[in-house]
Amino acid sequence: MAIGSLQVRVLRGNVEAPVDNAKIVVSQHTSEGTRQTEQQLITDSSGLSGIVELDAPEKEFSQTPSNTRPYSTCDIRVSAEGYEDFEIKGTQILPDTLSLQDVRLRSTNQRRQNEEQTDEDIIVIPEAVLFGDYPVKIPEDPVKPLPSPTGGVVLQKPVVPQYIVVHLGAPNDTSVPNVTVNFADYIKNVCSSEIYATWPETAIRANIYCITSFALNRIYTEWYRNQGKNFQVTNHTAYDQAFFYGRNIYANISRLVDELFTTYVQRQGQKQPLLTQYVDGVRVVRDGWFSQWGSKYLADSGKFPYEILTHYYGTDINLVRAEKVVGIPQSFPGYALRIGSSGQPVRTVQTFLNRIAVNFPAIPKLAVTGVYDAKTATSVKKFQEVFKLSQSGIVDYATWFAISRLYVAVTKIAELREEDLRASLNGLFVPPIVGDYDGYLPVIDYPTN
Repeated sequence: MAIGSLQVRVLRGNVEAPVDNAKIVVSQHTSEGTRQTEQQLITDSSGLSGIVELDAPEKEFSQTPSNTRPYSTCDIRVSAEGYEDFEIKGTQILPDTLSLQDVRLRSTNQRRQNEEQTDEDIIVIPEAVLFGDYPVKIPEDPVKPLPSPTGGVVLQKPVVPQYIVVHLGAPNDTSVPNVTVNFADYIKNVCSSEIYATWPETAIRANIYCITSFALNRIYTEWYRNQGKNFQVTNHTAYDQAFFYGRNIYANISRLVDELFTTYVQRQGQKQPLLTQYVDGVRVVRDGWFSQWGSKYLADSGKFPYEILTHYYGTDINLVRAEKVVGIPQSFPGYALRIGSSGQPVRTVQTFLNRIAVNFPAIPKLAVTGVYDAKTATSVKKFQEVFKLSQSGIVDYATWFAISRLYVAVTKIAELREEDLRASLNGLFVPPIVGDYDGYLPVIDYPTN
């Protein structure tokens, strides 16, 4: 057996506010299945537990297709004073990899009198796509018709939305809910579900480009809106890509997505992001489609992400970084901020970190001087530690957007009315957030029929 690791973060419902002193019990059956081990943890002021080591299969099982499950699983129980108990079953542990599991607790005063326990109090994580038995993607024409100008504003260029609305089932299944998710978090979830975090970084990068491009194509072409749907993508693998609500992600995937979530594949001569259709490359192989296992083998042979992409999609593609990220108060200044930097971008970072520190007090507060000094670098480095970025103390592209997203979340400036949200997306459709939502419940829009 090998060893993997796990860290749990406990938050207050749908609010980016940590729950400290939460009690966590992590249980795992031994490899022989003869007994169950338990480890007990307590969250700190950032809502984070310590990192615990857990048994995992040898790495070789995730490097080639195998009938042996390449990850182990554990169950997590969380309790905290003033909150409902929560349980997650099946958190996946890969060898030599840090798994990150978010848990969002509901306060006890949100449960109605005599209300029974609901599915929101227990999450069961399905098998990873490469190991489980999932429907194969239905082929589509990769070039989609663009939305009619009468239906909204046709964007000149793709933009990255603040949120994406995911339908948790097949497109015509009205019995399942929609869930509204931060776009970068959606990409992290899909990537952690679709491939293995133990693969070479170049393969993971290539897969992130595909996952992001596929999602942005659905959004830019308003694929489901044109069918009368009130969501932007499904989690059904026959139509879209896997998204498992509440599952764990991996620290290395999280770091890479924070760097890459605004970059997509574009066919030369086309405005829309390429519908980057892909298959596993073992059960199913299709000409002109990206192969997940194939990308891993190409990375093993020394190929770079762009070379991997052109191997499948041809050489007439570009990697394009979107110029706009919706919901971010100020765009990246175009250069990294470090000790010695000065000006308005530094002042913005200091202001944002001070507000984030109200919710996450482990991050040192700063004097807003507009000068990037050693104290600013220390505060940035602590932010990077808490949110699993590279701990450089430098505000690079990934850190700028991570700080901006957290600032938006903690100040709730993203809680817009439907018409405001439509306007902020320049015509991209996002359905209203409805239902019993008060800042503690997950943002889930359940069907009414």
